[in-house]
Amino acid sequence: MQKKVEEFKRLLDIMDELREKCPWDKKQTLESLRKLTIEETYELGDAILQNDLQEIKKELGDILLHIVFYAKIGDEKGAFDIGDVLEGINEKLIYRHPHIFGDVDVEGSADKVAENWEALKLKEKGGNKRVLEGVPAAMPALVKANRIQEKVRGVGFDWEYKEQVWDKVKEEVDELSVEINKADKDKMEAEFGDLLFAVVNAARLYDIDPEAALERTNIKFIKRFNYLESKTLMQGKSLHDMRLAEMDEIWEEAKKEE
Repeated sequence: MQKKVEEFKRLLDIMDELREKCPWDKKQTLESLRKLTIEETYELGDAILQNDLQEIKKELGDILLHIVFYAKIGDEKGAFDIGDVLEGINEKLIYRHPHIFGDVDVEGSADKVAENWEALKLKEKGGNKRVLEGVPAAMPALVKANRIQEKVRGVGFDWEYKEQVWDKVKEEVDELSVEINKADKDKMEAEFGDLLFAVVNAARLYDIDPEAALERTNIKFIKRFNYLESKTLMQGKSLHDMRLAEMDEIWEEAKKEE
């Protein structure tokens, strides 16, 4: 524990010195750091998907640096410092875990804990907070859809049985097919969005992270396509000149190599 405290203090001291002496660090603002923080978050996400623990450690350090940097700027503005940040999250965790720090019984259910968490969030700020108020507008659409569904579930707006979601998925497929036959581009897009939302809902109900699932498929596709491209070049051919049947044959080879 002592080492953890010492290293955190060391990071704070380093940040103070960088902010005072480094030209690049001195010019940074909350706004200029934002895009870099988003990039670091995606890099952490990649490391997690790859299950690379050493890379996860490195990326966590980068994100922690950003948190300390934001807190330093907040301190300079007289708005908050790192102590305020830590106090805020500590108080929030205690308040939102009454089953640990209070006398609320959640019967050992993780789902019940999540529902109670959302209910407590609604009680904050005098109870005037809307259910979906905390969903960031800039959040990627796939992640946002999943978060929206998690939040409304917290207030009981969900399927009674998870199997019911497949009827909704089929309904959306049928409605999309109707608009495709009409060739109405605007309505096709609207129905395609409804279908994606329903599929994300299904993923949530079956405890699947849709973002991680899609990225897993992206990585798999890239790996197979790279195999296809490399094998084609080794044969002295170009993908542009190959028939689809030839590509499919090599594609199947790539699948067997996995």
